[in-house]
Amino acid sequence: MRLWLREDERRPDPEPVATDDRAAVLAGLVLWVLALGGLLVFVGALVDSGRVWWLWTCLVGIGLGLVGLVYTHRKRR
Repeated sequence: MRLWLREDERRPDPEPVATDDRAAVLAGLVLWVLALGGLLVFVGALVDSGRVWWLWTCLVGIGLGLVGLVYTHRKRR
């Protein structure tokens, strides 16, 4: 197996596949919201055990998901 091919030996690059990235970002966003909802049920136990950062992780995930959703929406237009 060779690691390098000359330019005349290369096949042309394939065309990119059209995907709907918004669906993947939206699925991740929904999962972060569900995780936050599940953690809010046990917020007292989280505070007692010092794991409040789990809530902040969910909030950051939701924030980044919203940014990603706006980005993919604008990119699609």
